[in-house]
Formats: sequence, structure tokens, C-alpha cells
Amino acid sequence: MLANPGRDEVVEVFDALAADLDRAQNLDFDVLTSREALALLERCEKLRRRLPAVEHPMVNQIAAAEPGEIGGKPQWVLADTLHITRGEARRRITDAEQLGPRRSLTGEPLEPVLPAVAAAQRDGKLGEGHISVIRSFFDYLPVGIDLGTQAQAEKHLAELGSERRPDELAKLAQRLADHLHPDGDEPNDEQAEHQRAKRRGVTFGPQDRDGMTPISGFLDPQARATLDAALAPLTAPGMCNPEDVAPCTSGTPTQAQIDADSRTEAQRRHDALTAMGRALLASGDLGQHNGLPATIVVSVELADLEAATGKTLTGGGTWLPMGDVISLATHAHHYLRIHHKGKEIALVHSKRLASTGQRIVLYAKERGCSHPGCTVPAYLCEVHHDLDYAATGITDIGGLSLRCGPHHQLLTNNGWKTRKRHDGTTETLPPPHLDRGQARTNTYHHPEKLLRDSDSDDEGP
Repeated sequence: MLANPGRDEVVEVFDALAADLDRAQNLDFDVLTSREALALLERCEKLRRRLPAVEHPMVNQIAAAEPGEIGGKPQWVLADTLHITRGEARRRITDAEQLGPRRSLTGEPLEPVLPAVAAAQRDGKLGEGHISVIRSFFDYLPVGIDLGTQAQAEKHLAELGSERRPDELAKLAQRLADHLHPDGDEPNDEQAEHQRAKRRGVTFGPQDRDGMTPISGFLDPQARATLDAALAPLTAPGMCNPEDVAPCTSGTPTQAQIDADSRTEAQRRHDALTAMGRALLASGDLGQHNGLPATIVVSVELADLEAATGKTLTGGGTWLPMGDVISLATHAHHYLRIHHKGKEIALVHSKRLASTGQRIVLYAKERGCSHPGCTVPAYLCEVHHDLDYAATGITDIGGLSLRCGPHHQLLTNNGWKTRKRHDGTTETLPPPHLDRGQARTNTYHHPEKLLRDSDSDDEGP
């Protein structure tokens, strides 16, 4: 095989960087004065800031790749490969789009979308915090600002950022934005509506150890007006109080319920949202989602239920204390799952689509997408036949697995397959050109398995 000069140079440079970093980590810094150490830390920061400029071309290459070629959506593959969050992977892809080299449709090289910022990053003058401020600045500006003014503003902010902290740059960027857009966002301005549409969204953070979930985001005017009207009657004192034996969720609460209500306004709003969600689920108006009626699906062991201790997971990946599970169960339809050593006794039929019972068992068994490293919960997954239904003619719970939409697509004409291990766990087998075709499982939804020494991915199918 002939050597590839370009590829050989890339490998040689990265090997040299790794070797130099090894040498730097073994240096004795006690010989330096404090001022000398501070100067070297400044050099370290510049090197750290320059590294993303090296990564941008490669990130752009991954972002443009077909999912079947790299094993999934670029954002997800980056997150799994680099062991970073999907949000961080998305940020790096966006940064690379704006700060990395580009090409026209005919292949001609183009300068970055933000050339002044890109140049400052390559020189180590701007860090991640500075770039975030500058990107937010352009997100705020109306689309009517001419390109010349935008280019001048970008160059000015890049110069300011090279001499100041990100928090200082944020104040200067706000002053500049106010100068370029002095009237702010007018209520009937089409550009303002576009900006609001970009900012809208509600985000649920990860659950804390006590089960509480932080929530943040922005509501557009219509959403705020709608919620104001819907919450007004439900947040009145005495309404939707979970401490009442029979909470009042419609009409007028009794005077005793009103007098006993010691909740804050924020707590009443929280309880009202819960009541609204329960009423919507109970109405049946939401129909079906991925083959199941929209409902809360929880799986519990009989021993835990009898002891009323511990916690369990819903099909959406939310964990619930057993007390809350028991409370929900008073209004639920129950299913009995019979299994032995992790394998189902029998849930088989001849129809192609999985039955309600089979889907519920998969929710309990796999908890989410079975693709290695995927975090998508069961509610958002589809059911996949490990062996093609056209070949078997049966839908057996022992040969089904959960897959999110993108990872389900990988199993269609891309060389990816799934199979079951002896213990019933789903294995994913990539095509030979990816990871040497090594079969892997997804432990994200089953962290307890990582604590069991006896559980090994080396067990055969």
C-alpha cells in the first residue's frame, strides 16, 4: 500500500503534540517564580483556546457525513465518541459551522461565517465564553442590519474580547446591540416575532438526588397568555392541593380547603400543572404514541411494592419514589409480567406490530433505546424485530427491542443488526468497517449493571 503524504503528516503532527504534552506533564514547576508560573498559565490558556480551531475542519467533516457511514446522527456520534453531552456536541458543531473553513457548492474555499472571531480564536485571543457572547449578540440583532455593519461589529467585538473577560464583553456587546437596534423589539415587528420564535422553548434539567427537576426556558406571548388563562382558576387557594384527601380540581373549593392551604403561589402553580397533565392524560384526547395510549408507564417489583420502599423508573426515564408510585397506582390499569431469570415466559403473536402488553414489557425491560450509549427514553422509541418479521412471521417478546427513530433507521440497509444475549439483553452489531463489528450493549438505562462484577459484555449471544 502506498503511503498517503497528507494523512501521514496529520498523524505525525498529532503524535508530536501528544509527545510534547507528555513531556510538559512531567516537568517540575517548583523551579519557577510565581510571576513565571502566571506567564506560563497565560500561554496554556492561549493554547487551550487555539485547539478548537484545529478541531473545526474535522467536526465539519463529521457533521456532513451520512448517519450510516459514522453510525448515527453526527451530534450523537460525537457525544458518544468524545464522552461529552449531546448539548456540548451540538455546540461544537455550531461553532465549527461558523468558525471553521467552508467550501462553496463548486468546491471553492470560503472564509468562515465569522472570520474575525475565527482568526482571533486561531491566535488564542478568544475563548469559549467570548465566542458565546458574540454569537448571542448576532442572535439578538434584527435581520435588517446590513452586512457591512455586521462585519464591523464582529471585528470590534473580537478586538474587545481579546482584552477583556467574557462578562465584561457581554456588557459591551449589549451596549453595542442597543446602539444598532435602539428601538428594541417592537410588539408588531415581524423581525421581533422571528427572534421570539428562535428563543422559545422549555427545558427540563436532570433530576436531583431527591427527585426534583429544574425547569427553565422562555414562553412566547401566546403560550404565556394561554397558561395565564388556564392556570388562573387552578392556582386559586384551595385548588389542586395534594395534601387534601380529595383535592378540588374543578369548581370552587370548600372554605376549609381554602383556609388550610399554606402553599406559596409558585407551589400552587406547580400543583396546577400536575393536575392539568393528569386531566389531559385521563381524557384520552392525546390518542396513542408509538403504539400505546398516552399514559404513565411504571414497572415495579412486587417485593418493592409490598415494602413501599425504593424507587423505580417511568417509560420517560423519570424515577419515582415508591410512595408516589402507589399514589399513581390507585388510578391505574395494572399489567402482570411473568418472567424467569430476566426472560419472558411467553408473549407471542402472529401480527407484525407489537401488542400493548409487549410494548409495556419492553418499557420495563429495556427502559429506552438499546443502541449503545443512546439516552432516548422508552416513550420516544419504536419497537424493532431482531429478526426480520418477513422471515419469521411472528412477533415474539424475546426477539423485540426498543430503538429511537435515528437508530432504528441504522438497521435498515446500513449493515447494522441486533441480537439477544443469553440473559435477554439486546446487543447491537455495527457493520465490519465500524469498531471492527464488535457487539455492544447499552448500559445507560441500566447503570446498576455497571456495578455487577458478574455482568460482562463478553457473554455470547
